[in-house]
Amino acid sequence: MAKYLSEFLGTAILFCAVVGSGIMGENLNSENDQVTLLTNTLATVFALYFLISSLQPFSTHFNPAVSFVFCMKGEISVKTCSGFVALQIAGAVCGVMLANYMFGIEPVDFSEKTRSGTNIFVSEVFATFGLLLVILLSTKEKVAAGVAAYIGAAYWFTSSTSFANPAGTIGRAFSNTFAGINPDDVMAFCGAQVIGAMVAYLIYKKVFSKT
Repeated sequence: MAKYLSEFLGTAILFCAVVGSGIMGENLNSENDQVTLLTNTLATVFALYFLISSLQPFSTHFNPAVSFVFCMKGEISVKTCSGFVALQIAGAVCGVMLANYMFGIEPVDFSEKTRSGTNIFVSEVFATFGLLLVILLSTKEKVAAGVAAYIGAAYWFTSSTSFANPAGTIGRAFSNTFAGINPDDVMAFCGAQVIGAMVAYLIYKKVFSKT
């Protein structure tokens, strides 16, 4: 039971932080996207680090792509993976709705922010590939710092700002704010993320797991 609750709460808090910090950044300086992105980055990095560190004894995937890869590795069952994915999506949506509400926005406020194009698709493939490779190659003691550092960097070096999470992508469609995504672009993002995760797993399995 604890591992399922950990996945729901962890994902909810993470995407409440992602969307809430984006709203706060816009409220503080609506004319400077660089400041908003920096605010968004710092909050996400801190949230990832403390969530993974504190919930690590239970379960800290917070991401269907991560659960999918660990299922392929045989570390969790298909049943557990399915439960995690459902709870991660529900958690992300609830976290985003809470962020909206806390800032005086309707809980469900579908995003109109377009994120499309081949370059954006490739960016999400690469962002998710990098995230999964960091997770697969990190030790248990270093994974929190590794994931937080990678996402913090990838916010700035990928054109998609590294969503790298299907649950978070779905959740962020519920907020017409800085961190949102138009629902029409969600499926392409999720498809790119699955591809990136699978490529990372195949490279890990063929190369790094044999060293």
